[in-house]
Amino acid sequence: MLWQEEEVNKQIPNSVVDLAFDIKCPCLPVDHAYALSQAIQQALPWFEQEQLAGLHLIYGPEFGNGWNRPDKPDDLLFLSRRIKLILRLPKHRIAAAQELSGMTLDIEGYSLKLGSAKEKNLIHMPVLLARHILANPDQDEESFITEIVAQIETTLGIKCRKVLCGKTHQLKWPTGNLFTRRLMIADLKPEESLLLQEQGLGEGRKMGCGLFVPHKDIKAVDPDKS
Repeated sequence: MLWQEEEVNKQIPNSVVDLAFDIKCPCLPVDHAYALSQAIQQALPWFEQEQLAGLHLIYGPEFGNGWNRPDKPDDLLFLSRRIKLILRLPKHRIAAAQELSGMTLDIEGYSLKLGSAKEKNLIHMPVLLARHILANPDQDEESFITEIVAQIETTLGIKCRKVLCGKTHQLKWPTGNLFTRRLMIADLKPEESLLLQEQGLGEGRKMGCGLFVPHKDIKAVDPDKS
């Protein structure tokens, strides 16, 4: 854990947004990262090469009405009508990505039909959460945080003050599983929050890694239960 009380100021443009698609999809495997990523890249040939483009994985609720979200990779995640497919994109790619509307994607044998899409500006919040950051499985939590902090400070110029590590996961990949850690960063200024969301952290954006989303106040939230 890292916990410092310092401030930093940095001016940035707001050049990246989220594009949220309505979907019709009764269920998907819990671990659909690779399959969904490949389907998106096949439908949008430019997506893979667009540096700032990213794919948010589809999540149902963790808990609700006595139901717990399944955690085995091949378990099925049942989706409500409110669930969206969200791409993080630079603004100049919005029109091209709208071509997904009306398409039906095959995700490991499950049909995912995309409807209309709505552009959503990134929101600057002091606490951000990344559900998946690619990591070395042989690296302990303290070393991981030290490396992440150095990367953020070097590449983005943001001095980290509060960083928490959460759950670990493994995502299926053709050449072997990818190990990821959940990461929460707090006490960010508005411009820092937007910059970290726009730029992301590390590799794997096209399959849901390294992408940050706003989260609740760190004082009220246990990152392992988020």
